[in-house]
Amino acid sequence: MSATTYYDSPLGWVEIRASQEAITSVVCCKERKNDRHNDHNSEILTECVRQLDEYFNGQRTHFDIPVNQEGTAFQKNVWNALIDIPFGKTVSYGDVAKMINHPKASRAVGAANGRNKVWIIVPCHRVIGANGSLTGYSGGIDIKKWLLSHEAKIVQTSNLKLTL
Repeated sequence: MSATTYYDSPLGWVEIRASQEAITSVVCCKERKNDRHNDHNSEILTECVRQLDEYFNGQRTHFDIPVNQEGTAFQKNVWNALIDIPFGKTVSYGDVAKMINHPKASRAVGAANGRNKVWIIVPCHRVIGANGSLTGYSGGIDIKKWLLSHEAKIVQTSNLKLTL
């Protein structure tokens, strides 16, 4: 069984799909689809929306909801490595390649990153070019920039609170 709902994020509509066990897709979309496609009875979708709310409100820095993406073993290794990138930090494609013990596979990492269908939860927005540039993002560079800025503000605010 598959369930779908739409979430009105600060960046626009997000389509969320899930099986009974896990989130299978979280992607930006231009508009909300017809309400008949929304499954408000799905516990996993409800939990995903709750966690996204917390993320956007600055209350969540790590997601603990199950995800299941179709992909090759290499892609899954990349996606698992993305989850380990700390909130508010960035790494390069080469860094991710080293994390998965394929130090020369930065282009393949970029391709796998581009196939990530679980936006924000598997934080592909935290991967940038080796020179610090904001390269490629399926939601668009503006969204990637917003997400990184959002996380940086939360980290900065939490650091200020710790030092006061």
